[in-house]
Amino acid sequence: MNIKQIKQQSYTEQKDLEAVVAQAIEIAKRKVDSVEVGINKSTGINVSTRLGETENIEFNSDGVLGITVYQDNQKGNASTNDLSPQAIEHAINMAIEIMKYTSPDPYSGLGDKSQMAFDSLDLDLFHPSDLNVDHAIKQAAKAEATALDYAEIKKSDGGYFNSSYGIRVYGNSEGMLQGYRASSHSLSCCVIGEREGHMERGYAYTSSRDIAALKSAEDIGLEAAQKTVSHLGARQINTMQVPVLFSPDVATGLIGHLASAISGGAIYKKSSFLLDSIGKTILPTWLTIKELPHLLRGVGSSPFDSDGIRTFDKDIITHGVLQTYLLSCYSARKLSTPQKPLKSTANAGGIHNWQLLTDNDTQTFEQLVKTMDKGIVVTSLMGQGVNLVTGDYSRGASGFWVENGVIQYPINEFTVAGNLNHIYQNIVAIGNDIETRKSIQCGSILIEQMSIAGK
Repeated sequence: MNIKQIKQQSYTEQKDLEAVVAQAIEIAKRKVDSVEVGINKSTGINVSTRLGETENIEFNSDGVLGITVYQDNQKGNASTNDLSPQAIEHAINMAIEIMKYTSPDPYSGLGDKSQMAFDSLDLDLFHPSDLNVDHAIKQAAKAEATALDYAEIKKSDGGYFNSSYGIRVYGNSEGMLQGYRASSHSLSCCVIGEREGHMERGYAYTSSRDIAALKSAEDIGLEAAQKTVSHLGARQINTMQVPVLFSPDVATGLIGHLASAISGGAIYKKSSFLLDSIGKTILPTWLTIKELPHLLRGVGSSPFDSDGIRTFDKDIITHGVLQTYLLSCYSARKLSTPQKPLKSTANAGGIHNWQLLTDNDTQTFEQLVKTMDKGIVVTSLMGQGVNLVTGDYSRGASGFWVENGVIQYPINEFTVAGNLNHIYQNIVAIGNDIETRKSIQCGSILIEQMSIAGK
């Protein structure tokens, strides 16, 4: 099919899925107090190559209908990938049966009707490709071939191309029924370099809602090769305390720990180092974080969250001060008090396009390296050494040693450690090399000082 046909077919499919969700709601409403129904259906291709040969081709077109019923503060869930009326009624009955065995929970139930997204914004998220397998194979193979042209690139872990689109529909017994379509495309390459018996693996990728906005296969292959070769000959360093500069693709993870720590679930379970932190300064006063869920073509954009709550722009951090926790309908009720009732922040299911803004002039990556003068650039992290209860942070890492404001040589087999409270408050600067492929969009982050465990 061509793109025009795919657009028409997916539109028809969305309307069909909306009818299925509406039908499920009507059946369930006759049996329980309230119900919510959602479906996410994905269609696409995944192609991988290795050394120029096609290794794998996958086509997928699947989706699961999820049904949640509520009665007398009890809740039951069931799902089905069979969308026939008989299968849907069977799933509803199973959800009701499961509900009977659950304990009453006064915080469960549908969200506040006044917050529901009865009108769904068009955020320009749908830019499907024609799912051309030949084109996908050529792109993956070309990225590989470009990387393998480098003399010190000896092996390939593969070229990968993905193109897909999804349809999301959500409805509930309050009368909300909305859906939207979104696309996703990516191209990546992973290779292995060798020098004097020392081997390193490196990769590069590009992703976008619009396939036309992807970087070229040649650019991805070149980037993968250059990143890999730059880490050959890595040395070990001694244990010390020095400034640390996190490159953009790992800096987003550092901010991701903040998002996890202020999630409603972590707060009501009292499993966060940021308990009772609303109104407190947790980042430098020159730093602000905003959530912008309605950015056109945004990777984290969505007109509503998984509770059906209408998304909206909000301040997460203003001049270093925490403004809000990230609340679903359930966690909002759980954390409410008679003195301070809370509402959902439309973050059920995750965050939506965080942007870091500074009062200071941003710097390029090279300027940040010069500002650091002596220290470490971290380009990759490994391990799960983050304790969100205490904020203790310890991750295996690799990167580069910096001296006199210049990168000197690659380093590996060291650990960066500290406490997230201290790390966040000691951010010195943020670069203008913004990572745009993730829901958290920020540049390199320079930390004043961290502990390094080396040889």
